[in-house]
Amino acid sequence: MGADFAIRIRNLSKCYHVYDRPQDRLKQSLWRGRKQFYREFWALHDVSFEIGKGETVGIIGRNGSGKSTLLQMIAGTLTPTAGSVEVNGRVAALLELGSGFNPEFSGRENVFMNGAIMGMGHEQIAARFDEIAAFADIGPFMEQPVKTYSSGMYARLAFAVAISVEPDILIVDEALSVGDEAFQRKCFARIQEIQQNGAAVLFVSHSAQSVVELCNAALLLDQGELIMSGKPKPVVAQYHKLIYAPEEKCAALREAIRMAAIPANIEEVSSGAATSIQAASKAYYDPALIPQSTVSYETQGALIENPHTTSLDGTPANVLTSGESYCFCYTVIFTEAVFNVRFGSLIKTTSGVELGGISSATRGMGESYIKAGAVVQVSFRFRCLLLPGVYFLNAGCGSIVNGEERFLHRVIDAAMFRVMPEEKDARTGIVDFEFSSMIEVGAYTGA
Repeated sequence: MGADFAIRIRNLSKCYHVYDRPQDRLKQSLWRGRKQFYREFWALHDVSFEIGKGETVGIIGRNGSGKSTLLQMIAGTLTPTAGSVEVNGRVAALLELGSGFNPEFSGRENVFMNGAIMGMGHEQIAARFDEIAAFADIGPFMEQPVKTYSSGMYARLAFAVAISVEPDILIVDEALSVGDEAFQRKCFARIQEIQQNGAAVLFVSHSAQSVVELCNAALLLDQGELIMSGKPKPVVAQYHKLIYAPEEKCAALREAIRMAAIPANIEEVSSGAATSIQAASKAYYDPALIPQSTVSYETQGALIENPHTTSLDGTPANVLTSGESYCFCYTVIFTEAVFNVRFGSLIKTTSGVELGGISSATRGMGESYIKAGAVVQVSFRFRCLLLPGVYFLNAGCGSIVNGEERFLHRVIDAAMFRVMPEEKDARTGIVDFEFSSMIEVGAYTGA
C-alpha cells in the first residue's frame, strides 16, 4: 500500500495565534498557558486527500484559502497543528523562488549553495551546472552578484536551480508566472517532462487555465477547508462561480458546492441513439447533446436563458460541419437597470482549454444603457474552423461598475456542439488553419 501513493494527507490542520498587541505575546509566555491572550486563526482545518504516483493535481482557491500553508506542510517547512502528512519519495518544492539566495554571492555560487540545500553533492551540481545555466539563460550575469539582477533574472535562475533535481514529487506554488512568455513556456515544458518521467505534481496557481491544461485532478480550498475535489474542469467552474459571487451569497454558495453532486465524467452526455458520430453533409440538431457540467453564476441584475447554436437561417443545429458558419444565441432578461453592458461568448474543448471568444464591446456593439424588464436577444456568428470533436460554449453578460468589470450573469458550459468527421480527413490537432501546400520535385544534380 505504501508504494501506491505519493502524498497522503489525513485530517491536516494548522492554527496560528493572532495577538492584537505586542505585549499580549509577552503576557502569554508569562502566564504559561493558564490564560489566553490570543485569537485562533485556522489557516487549514481537517483536510484529507491522497495523490497517487504520476498524478498531477491542481490546488485552487481564493486568497487566504490555505493553499500555500498546505504546500509548506507537505514540503516540510511548516509544522501541522494536527493531522498527518505522508510523503513517499524525493520532493522538489518551487515555493518562494530564490528565498535561499545570498545577494552578495554570484549566480554560480548561489547555484552550488542552493543545490547543497536541496541535498545534492558538489559533483552532482557541477555535472548539472551547464544545464542549469542554459535553462536560466542569463548569460555573463551568472558570474555577477545576485544583487545586480533584475527580478526576472533572479526568478529565472531560482527556477532553473529548483527543477534541476529529478524529483518523485514536484510542488509548484505560483512559480510559472516568472519571466516572459517564452520562459514561461520553457517552464511548462520542463514540468511536463517531469510529469512524463512519472513524478507526482502538486500545482497551485490563480490561473485556472493552467490547472486545466496541466492537471488531471483538482482540489478547491476555501477558508482553510477542502470543499470540492474532482476533475479540473468542474472544479475550476465552481471556483469561478465562488469568486464572482456577491459577498452576501458566498457562504451559502460555498456550502452548496460542498454538498453538490458532480457527475463522475463531465464529458459524458445523455445516452441515446442520436449520440453516435456519423459523417454528414449538413448540420443537424441532436437532442442528446446536453452538457452535464453546466454551472450558472449568481445573477446580479440579468439572467441568461436558452443558450443554443443554430444554422445561419435560425434552424437549431449542434452537430456542425467544419468550414461552415453558425450562430451562438441566447436570451438575456434584465431585472435591474444597468449601464455599459456587454455580452460575450467563449468556445472550449472538453478538457476546458479556451480556444477563443469575444465580447460585444470588442466590436463596438456594447449597450450604454438597458432598462429593467428589457429582454435582449444575443447572437454571435462564427465560422467553425474546428476539427472533429466535442466543444463547449460559455455565455456571459457584464457591465462596467465604478471602472471595474462585473458579471451580471455568466453560464459555464451553457451549450455544447459536435463537429462531424469527414471521410479521408488528414488534418490533425484541434483547429483547421486552412493550410495550403506547394511541393516541387526536381531532379538530383549532385555529383
